[in-house]
Amino acid sequence: MDDLTLVRDHTIYACVMGSRAFGLATEASDTDRRGVYLAPTPLFWRFEKPPTHVEGPREEEFSWELERFCELALRANPNILECLHSPLVDRLTPVGEELLSLREAFLSRRAHATFTRYAVSQHRKLVADVRLHGAPRRKHAMHLLRLLLSCRDLLRSGRLDIDATPYRDRLLAVKRGELTWEETDAWMTRLTEESEAALTSTPLPPGPDLPRVADFLHRTRRASAARS
Repeated sequence: MDDLTLVRDHTIYACVMGSRAFGLATEASDTDRRGVYLAPTPLFWRFEKPPTHVEGPREEEFSWELERFCELALRANPNILECLHSPLVDRLTPVGEELLSLREAFLSRRAHATFTRYAVSQHRKLVADVRLHGAPRRKHAMHLLRLLLSCRDLLRSGRLDIDATPYRDRLLAVKRGELTWEETDAWMTRLTEESEAALTSTPLPPGPDLPRVADFLHRTRRASAARS
């Protein structure tokens, strides 16, 4: 079974991500598609295992095999956690519905470390852009701010909401260059400090609910084997 067949025939969850999912789309925005496929269990009984991820078949499309997706979500990977909360769902099977029902099981205080680590790496790139070119990549600056807002609100509420519509006007102003780098950087610093403060009283548990996720994956694999 080739990689694209896995995506075409075995996707359990597919959604649109990026600016369209965040409420920040403009006429020029691409359509970023993400998905999760369930490789049939018998494929794991061979020496050559099914791929953990597949690009395509459409442009800007990327999919993960279910187990790999769950591993990354348990580690609080920001992109994966946000994928589970997209409001724009293209495809959803019963297994996909159960995966989405586990969204809260993946959330934990680990998100602070992973979101912050990603934010620090992106901020360094922006600072380098300013030093070398006199200005940051403004689209990247906008998305970093959106991520920091998402992290702060997640820590405060215990719920992940990727809708940036309440901040749309100011975020798009950053993208258009209507805020100076000093103003943009100060906003980033303030959001980072607010996330640190929220961590002290967050309702999030210390770690994800691994047994619940493991039970889901085990049952799903067994059901796939039984159908083969």
